[in-house]
Amino acid sequence: MVVRLQQAAFDFGAEANTFAAGRRDAGAIVTFTGITRDLNRGGLDRMEIEHYPGMTERALQAIESEARARWALADCLIIHRFGTMAPGDPIMMVATAARHRAEAFAAAEFLMDYLKSRAPFWKKEVTATGESWVESQDTDEAALKRW
Repeated sequence: MVVRLQQAAFDFGAEANTFAAGRRDAGAIVTFTGITRDLNRGGLDRMEIEHYPGMTERALQAIESEARARWALADCLIIHRFGTMAPGDPIMMVATAARHRAEAFAAAEFLMDYLKSRAPFWKKEVTATGESWVESQDTDEAALKRW
């Protein structure tokens, strides 16, 4: 079970391969990678993600522990970046391994929903015309209610 908070980019393929390498304790592995998207279609210069060191790591460890308590996971990986990212850059990755696919998918979705709306990160979009903080969407809040 690994939780990493980092400024540097990560290689999704390498992370997924390392997570899956030699695994005999799971019948399913689910991975998800969130990337910086340009909703303004060419207007986003960069996204800046801030966090409070210590507090953020504790929050991510707690949600990872909750996922392990809810589902019988063989393993779990959470990577989340902070700092400045360009459109198309990876922001985060979740990987779950479980005996059965339903548990791996459910745990991954639970973690993704939490990271999207409750993890203590502050995201600012910077465009040629200014900057604005990204606010939680109603759809993100609705997704959390199923858990």
